[in-house]
Amino acid sequence: MGNPKSIGEVGVDDLVEAGLSREAAAELERTLRESVARARRSGTPSPGLELDPRGVWRELASAGALKPSHPHRVHQLVYYSVYSGWDASARGPPLYWFPSLSQSKETNLGRLMESHGRKLLGSSYKDPITSFSLFQKFSVEHPDVYWSMALNELSLSFRRPPSCILDTSDKSKPRGTWLPGAVFNIAECCLLPSQQQRRGDDSIALVWRDEGYDHMNVNRMTLKELREQVMLVANALDATFSKGDAIAIDMPMTVHAVIIYLAIVLGGFVVVSIADSFAPKEIASRLHISKAKGIFTQDFIQRGGWKFPLYSRVVEANPVKAIVLPVAGDSVG
Repeated sequence: MGNPKSIGEVGVDDLVEAGLSREAAAELERTLRESVARARRSGTPSPGLELDPRGVWRELASAGALKPSHPHRVHQLVYYSVYSGWDASARGPPLYWFPSLSQSKETNLGRLMESHGRKLLGSSYKDPITSFSLFQKFSVEHPDVYWSMALNELSLSFRRPPSCILDTSDKSKPRGTWLPGAVFNIAECCLLPSQQQRRGDDSIALVWRDEGYDHMNVNRMTLKELREQVMLVANALDATFSKGDAIAIDMPMTVHAVIIYLAIVLGGFVVVSIADSFAPKEIASRLHISKAKGIFTQDFIQRGGWKFPLYSRVVEANPVKAIVLPVAGDSVG
């Protein structure tokens, strides 16, 4: 939107033009005025602006001013009017969502800050929102300390730990080398229990509903069940292919596709993702470029009560080796 009005200039006629009835526009205009007044009483000016637009937006969100039933043009009008004086080149894109304090404490970063903030920042640490900029500055100035904590919280299990977090000794690499010498398998990290992540063998790892079974309850798979299925496939791959081989997947995003993807990574192979909408020529092109030694696919794609051939398209692409799953089944074993 070019040169939007400021929020103080938006009136009933503007809201009607954006798609609201006059009655709804009058109600929203009143809410806008009240929100601006509250922000003015409680907020502080933003650099170069009479009023911090972030405070205005917070008040509007708290008041529930904008509703899903409002036309999209109304949402755009209010948003761009609130931030009409915002310098995005200097301050980044105007913010849309602000977490509450309780929400911020439940984020990964918030939990990390609550666990370590006082130890690192002392009495300067208050909470994840108030101390965000201070904590971010600490992470930049002390990358070894910050990233050691973050990696521990993420439960990344290294096969071979890095010699350091950031190596800046090679001046030909101005940004340094992160985690030099480290070796780890991301699929393994996904499948192992973790105290830090509050993830045990009985934790739910996958939730899904099969195509065509909308009337049924959703399916659930625990971490232990997922790990067993993944290891079953990984062991089969290990007996058939060589480490580092590229293996393709041409399937819809089903629970079986997730298991196969993790198994390929866990086994030390390279995943080649191919869209299930591709024609045989496009499939063949991906297989050729990636030098894939095998491909997982399924016989049909089932959508909206219809079956669409998939395996036949893969066959036309002339793969080296194809592993075909039926569209219906309880496991990959």
